[in-house]
Amino acid sequence: MSMKIIEVENLVKTYGRKSAQFNAINGIDLTINDGEFVAIMGPSGSGKSTLMHILGCLDKPTRGNYLLEGKEVAQDTSSSTLAYIRRDKIGFVFQTFNLLPRTTALNNVILPAIYSGIKNRKNKARELLKKVGLEKRINHKPNELSGGEQQRVAIARALMNNPLIILGDEPTGNLDSKSGIEIMKLLRELNKEGKTIVVVTHDEIIAKQADRIIKMKDGKIV
Repeated sequence: MSMKIIEVENLVKTYGRKSAQFNAINGIDLTINDGEFVAIMGPSGSGKSTLMHILGCLDKPTRGNYLLEGKEVAQDTSSSTLAYIRRDKIGFVFQTFNLLPRTTALNNVILPAIYSGIKNRKNKARELLKKVGLEKRINHKPNELSGGEQQRVAIARALMNNPLIILGDEPTGNLDSKSGIEIMKLLRELNKEGKTIVVVTHDEIIAKQADRIIKMKDGKIV
């Protein structure tokens, strides 16, 4: 039986003040099991990125419960605890890659390990870049790499601290269709190795490569 890795119950995220308030997320219930590959779909403004930010501990819910590995992530969870979760439990892959422009692919991948104190980090970073097919590009800076290659660097970086979950917020959004399919193929391979993958996308073709599609509209799962 699969273990529940993410549990969300009656989750609400409200922005604004009093008369100008609106619910970006409006009472969501969701369970994701360890080892699943889930795509979250919806039009712009549906709340999918807000949900992703809460799951990734980049934001906190206004109300409701969020359990990660059975432990509550609450409004009063300390900043240091949230930072630990982001560093050691979750790997992030963003639409805009978020690489440091003046440093090499190798050093971009090493970066998370500096904060977690991993030893032999240079060797591990080399292994991860080889895993994503970039062993010959390790000394190239982001502006010397294609969009697809930059996203592969970002995935290698996301794997550096051996996270439980990879969260991808429109990870193929800035890529051509061929590169997007290659990135999804890479994520599928990581999923087969046991990683839990959650991807936000508006692209039906990309979403169909996941095991389960969750559709959102107006802050709710539909």
